[in-house]
Amino acid sequence: MFVVVSYDIRDDKRRQKICDELKNYGDHVQYSVFECDLTEEQIKELQSRLGKLINRRQDSIRYYFLCGRCASRIQIQGRWSLLD
Repeated sequence: MFVVVSYDIRDDKRRQKICDELKNYGDHVQYSVFECDLTEEQIKELQSRLGKLINRRQDSIRYYFLCGRCASRIQIQGRWSLLD
């Protein structure tokens, strides 16, 4: 399943830990955004690992799940652009 993960982490050390963990699961496409192609099991594992790293009162992580058809329609402008 294609998942876009974005995060807003207040503390620099926590933010780096989140980023390092996400690098094991997907591609770092923007400062706080990763694109991942994961199984259901990997998604649960990732959410569990990240959940242990965040401060739930200060931080947030968002998961956007895209179907195969939607993922195939992603368009990019600018650096690494498919549209330029």
